Amino acid sequence: MKSHSSDMPATAAAPLPAGNHDTARARPWQPLTGFADAILRGIGQVMLQDNRLTGLAFLIGIFYNSALFGWAVLLGTAASTATAMLLGVDRARIRAGLFGFNGALVAIALLYFLQPDALTWGYVIVAAACTTVFMAALLKLFSAWKLPALTAPFVFTTLLFVLACARFGRLHTTGLLPTAGLPKATTVEGIVGFSTLAEGLFNGIAQVFFQGNVVTGVLFALGLLIASRVACAAALAGSLAGLLVAWGMGAAEPAIRAGAFGFNPALTAIALCGVFFVVNATSSLYALLGVVATTVVYAALSAALEPLGMPALTLPFVLVVWCFVAASPLFPRLRPPAAG
Repeated sequence: MKSHSSDMPATAAAPLPAGNHDTARARPWQPLTGFADAILRGIGQVMLQDNRLTGLAFLIGIFYNSALFGWAVLLGTAASTATAMLLGVDRARIRAGLFGFNGALVAIALLYFLQPDALTWGYVIVAAACTTVFMAALLKLFSAWKLPALTAPFVFTTLLFVLACARFGRLHTTGLLPTAGLPKATTVEGIVGFSTLAEGLFNGIAQVFFQGNVVTGVLFALGLLIASRVACAAALAGSLAGLLVAWGMGAAEPAIRAGAFGFNPALTAIALCGVFFVVNATSSLYALLGVVATTVVYAALSAALEPLGMPALTLPFVLVVWCFVAASPLFPRLRPPAAG
């Protein structure tokens, strides 16, 4: 996943001064602090931010809502990052958290949909490690088209590992998966008011990590603000726009309040307004179009996956951003950010 900020600043290791025994004793801790830094950046990269403080804010927000999910995020990020290190992935990519964020999301998803027993925790570690391989494969495959992998490794790993539970009798679901069956027409349900939109706005950001908590959403927004005012504004605007489109189309009030129509548009807005394109009037309108498309694609994929009893996850965000980034070379008014 490409970060809003540069992947990593160029830093040179200072030589060890002669006789500086304090520095010498500190050196054994450097791999540990570097690993912790990569974990926090990996958590931040879930929303395309290469910033350790942003990752820390996200982690605090998750722990505020659920200690279980907080530990899940730490385990998943650590497992996928450690796998990348063991396989010799470029250290700059590891340090930027590019091999951590999919593991974080897979871990929290599996512990959201599966009972948190000992076997499930082992299942989480395996799944998180697999996202590293999936990520490397997509980076290699997409390099010719200059497309980002985004959260595709998370989406496909989660869908496969959850579907596999139908044949694994010792893995038990939590009952939070969609009920399998043919899609049914939705009727307009509930009255959407200010409280619906206010809660849905921040729940939409929180739902990126499967969190349905307004305070968690506020903490996530503050984490984005630490890294980038543009990213924070884009996430809020994207979540709100997604809710408004869903409301205008007659989506159910409980789904709007829960942020179900906000998290994919929030991610799309961050990606298209400031990460992959320089912010200007054209890219802002392009991002708005992408947000509207993402809301529609989310509704479509939710219906398409309903017979399997599977959630759409962040697949709408992935598909829309892939399409909009792939199309951009033909749109000269869209300018990619300067490298560096």
